[in-house]
Amino acid sequence: MKTIKNIPFSTIFALGSFGIGTLLFISYMIFQNFNIIVIGFFYVYAAVILNILVLLNLLYQLYSKSNKEDILIRILILVSNIPIAYFYYIIVDNKFNSLHPFNQ
Repeated sequence: MKTIKNIPFSTIFALGSFGIGTLLFISYMIFQNFNIIVIGFFYVYAAVILNILVLLNLLYQLYSKSNKEDILIRILILVSNIPIAYFYYIIVDNKFNSLHPFNQ
């Protein structure tokens, strides 16, 4: 069994990004507060920039190191947050527009 010391930083970062994004999504679904949308917007903006930096690091490692299979798996874990974030966006956008019809 792997300990936290053996899990690569990129995987911990991807799981952390997923966890925080999911927490914000669930918070909005429960409380439906506009401030959570604002916080979520800034979080997604920061997460995109940081995830791109981690992805660039992984791509560099893919180019320079020999353990390419492990690095490709880490890249897939990191990139898997994109469709999840888009799915959350679609749900929040539909929910927000149904609560505030004047925005349409």
